[in-house]
Amino acid sequence: MKLKRLIFLLLVPLVAAMGDRPADETRHQPYVRGEVPAARDGEAGRDRANARELRVLDAAEADPAEFLWQARPVVVFADTAADPAFVEQLAALRRDPAALTRRDVVVITDTEPQAASIWRRQLRPEGFSLVLLDKDGQVKQRKPVPWSVREISRAIDKFPLRLQEIGRAGLP
Repeated sequence: MKLKRLIFLLLVPLVAAMGDRPADETRHQPYVRGEVPAARDGEAGRDRANARELRVLDAAEADPAEFLWQARPVVVFADTAADPAFVEQLAALRRDPAALTRRDVVVITDTEPQAASIWRRQLRPEGFSLVLLDKDGQVKQRKPVPWSVREISRAIDKFPLRLQEIGRAGLP
């Protein structure tokens, strides 16, 4: 009983001293489901800046050689711009662009089969197609259906060059 009283007497001044300090808003923010917690040290600003930098280019204005060792092209093909899978894929890519910009992704769109762009000649898609290329220009994956940014990011994170970039090459 005396031990409980002693602990109580020691804790009362500590609790009172803590009540006098100004609250540190960044340390004690409650988490609300569905909201992204505020990032520390300007990370949120960096992600917002990255989100604005997601490059979406038309196949006619992009040459595969300009991305070699610089970016990972994600090429989205469709027979028309009104293709539901194409529209769904672009909407998914625009929802979370920060994850893609962190992985040096540039999105190339090609909805004109008659134009026979260099991308179409090299990759030979049929209908809707999503093609993931690595920085070395090699095709890593082809998908006939739209993919979420999460699935694309996970696939890219398994590429050997990406593993080297993040320093995990050779780890089990």
